[in-house]
Amino acid sequence: MSPETIGIVGIIALFILLAMRIYIGLAMMLIGFAGSYFIIGWQPSFDLLGMLPFDEAKSYTMSVIPLFILMGQFAFISGISTDIYKTVYNWMGHFRGGLAIATVLACAFFAAVSGSSLATGATMGMVAIPEMLKHNYDPRLATGCVAAGGTLGILIPPSIGFVVYGLLTEQSIGRLLMAGLLPGAMLCSLFILSIIILCVIKPEMGPPGPAVGLAEKIKSLSGTWGMLLLFFVVIGGIYTGIFTPTEAAGIGAFGALIIVILRKKLTWQGFVRCLSETGKMTAFIFLIIIGASVFSYFLALTGLPTTLSSYITGLPLPRELILFGIILIYVILGCVMEVYSIMMLTLPIIFPIVQTLGFDPIWFGVIMVLVLELGLITPPIGLNVYVLKGSAPDIPVETIFKGIWPFFLAAVLAIILISIFPQIALFIPSSM
Repeated sequence: MSPETIGIVGIIALFILLAMRIYIGLAMMLIGFAGSYFIIGWQPSFDLLGMLPFDEAKSYTMSVIPLFILMGQFAFISGISTDIYKTVYNWMGHFRGGLAIATVLACAFFAAVSGSSLATGATMGMVAIPEMLKHNYDPRLATGCVAAGGTLGILIPPSIGFVVYGLLTEQSIGRLLMAGLLPGAMLCSLFILSIIILCVIKPEMGPPGPAVGLAEKIKSLSGTWGMLLLFFVVIGGIYTGIFTPTEAAGIGAFGALIIVILRKKLTWQGFVRCLSETGKMTAFIFLIIIGASVFSYFLALTGLPTTLSSYITGLPLPRELILFGIILIYVILGCVMEVYSIMMLTLPIIFPIVQTLGFDPIWFGVIMVLVLELGLITPPIGLNVYVLKGSAPDIPVETIFKGIWPFFLAAVLAIILISIFPQIALFIPSSM
């Protein structure tokens, strides 16, 4: 068989293993090793398997992942999420749909220190959904705004999604993180606009909450200082070049620990749990990255990405139409797979095509993360929806999915706007 044929067989075999529910990191490693054997033989393949995992794991850049995850864990146990919600609730809750708006804003602020969509959705679900249901909010709006707001965690920096994309494509992680700022703010605004429109059309979906006095509003701001300081130190340091992303992640993790101590929320059990959860999530991501590196090496040996890139870019089609096809593929994959697996599986093939077509790799990273956000709230999988179900066990999954659609359309609009106006994503990175 030719190397290209071996590559095609390898990709088919990979999907068969995934259908058998083999863990994707192990599946990619197995196919990458077996495919390499057919091309270069046993000994070079064993050498590859002994070299690549170590080279990936010892990379200094990779240390940004556990540090950002640890920062999010410390932010969670510090109670920042509750304080953020109470603050925004006091300022916005008396408007029609105000509690839902407050929830989206609180999700955006918490995403700025957690870096995880699932953590943002789960945390804000426990805080916000009972409050909205108590004030007679429609369950579709109550759960939909939390599920959608949770997706901001993968877009607003620090985002683990951007870190993984940068590692796989060898792009600047700092520029990628900065590229998520304006699109994140825009998507948050579109979510809020969706809530306003819903509550204008159907006022009963989001009745106004009780008004709070000015003194209470100002007093509630004291609970947000830690989050704001942490965000501006980490993101400001990366933007100005004072810190590398890895250094910023270390400073952010240490700063979050200081906040936990100052808030007197640190217990030995909580500290151990933070380290344990960080270790689990880091191992999950590292194994996928290592598997992807072995699989990517195999694909490089076959020459399939180059051949496919040349074929697709040679088609008599506008490059925008090809990009639309790529986005459609990601939307479909996002319905049945989780974010990091999709990145690892597709980028070795898709990224060379994007580069050959002449699209900016930083801009495409933002588009990709936005599209993968859709997968977090799209049936049949919609991981954010099922995480949220754990926070609201009495609300059927069907109800949550029904509440998603206005926010799904808002996210689609955001993708269209960034596709038409790339500077939305590129303005801040270009000024660094």
